[in-house]
Amino acid sequence: MSNTRTTLGVGLGLLLSLTSFNLFADDTLSTEAVPYEAQELPLEELRTFGEVFERIKRAYVHDVDDKELLDNAIRGMISGLDPHSAYLTPEDYDELQESTQGEFGGLGLEVGSENGFIKVVTPIDDTPAARAGIRPHDLIVKINDTPVKNLPLNKSIELMRGKPDTEVRLTIMRDGVDAPFEVTLKRALIRVTSVKHRMLDDGYGYIRITQFQVHTGEEVVKALNKMHQASEDKLKGVVLDLRNNPGGVLQAAAEVVDAFITEGMIVYTKGRLDNTELSFEATPNNPSRGVPLIVLINEGSASASEIVSGALQDHQRGVIMGTQSFGKGSVQTILPLGSDRGLKLTTALYYTPSGRSIQAQGVTPDIEVKPARLTPIEARLQIKEADLEGHLESGQQPTTPAKKSGSSSLAETDYQLFEALSLLKGMHILTKQP
Repeated sequence: MSNTRTTLGVGLGLLLSLTSFNLFADDTLSTEAVPYEAQELPLEELRTFGEVFERIKRAYVHDVDDKELLDNAIRGMISGLDPHSAYLTPEDYDELQESTQGEFGGLGLEVGSENGFIKVVTPIDDTPAARAGIRPHDLIVKINDTPVKNLPLNKSIELMRGKPDTEVRLTIMRDGVDAPFEVTLKRALIRVTSVKHRMLDDGYGYIRITQFQVHTGEEVVKALNKMHQASEDKLKGVVLDLRNNPGGVLQAAAEVVDAFITEGMIVYTKGRLDNTELSFEATPNNPSRGVPLIVLINEGSASASEIVSGALQDHQRGVIMGTQSFGKGSVQTILPLGSDRGLKLTTALYYTPSGRSIQAQGVTPDIEVKPARLTPIEARLQIKEADLEGHLESGQQPTTPAKKSGSSSLAETDYQLFEALSLLKGMHILTKQP
């Protein structure tokens, strides 16, 4: 088994305070299998590179270490490829190992780069960033008093890192807000819980996946089993919430889809090299038992989240609801360089069962539901037939009003989830046997 691993992430796949590389449970690619076709070298460009290197050494205002210059050259070479490829230093490798455990220190943001600024892909649930109200697509333009324009992303990450309970001040630009504004956050030890579940109403379950880790598939199956038991094996429907989920382990995404379908293709990847072409098929296991399914996505749903929603959509296994997803459809591979460095290199694109590429497109929901705030309107006239003098009786016993559910409060706190639950209830009513 080689040291090379494959990962799906968003932006540069970096969480604040560490690199968010999500790995396969098993190694998949081998650097020994990567052939290099000898081509004529661009001698003029190599001469220019050597001349620039020498002039910096002789003329720059301060002495510059050769190693530092070469490291910077490598970073520049890789950063010019795409937003997801990166040069991994020994520190990045250490952070990579921490991220696979689902625990790290920082603010709890998944970020990338855009036009020289830091772009928020999504805040992670129950973290300082989420509690401070930071949103997907926010641009971070300053960290404390340091502008981030054209600052290498890893340097910006370092500025935002720090010990728990220390503060960092971010200056943010947001669509629809005229001027940049400041947010002060207190760093914390971030523990990412991959899967959460609860009952929304009698017989209706809810599963929230915050990001795809190695054991996410197993946890979803456990959640389904518990909800079947809680409803005495009469589970009427499930909402699978992938909103603001930045992605993660490809294998885990396939296992989640496999929990809801019993046959067929789940996802496949295509790249230039034979060993970057992978495919995942469903197994006959059926922990969901065919329960009606609604999948919630939004602009912060990326990568592995799009694999799950795209596959379930292609199989017509559930209704995809929400807003257009992020559109990150590429696969990154960790290629070792020596004993303590490496490349995170984009090596393939993934495709849904029908052959759709999500790259720069995203998943389009079957039913678009934008975030909203619901304000109930009380009817002015509330007199009914039974209130009229001399009304006729029906001859039947009066019906007992239905027990009030938590749907009304859900409508006020999470309109998209309220709509998903309402649709599930409608689907259940229509499928009842007469």
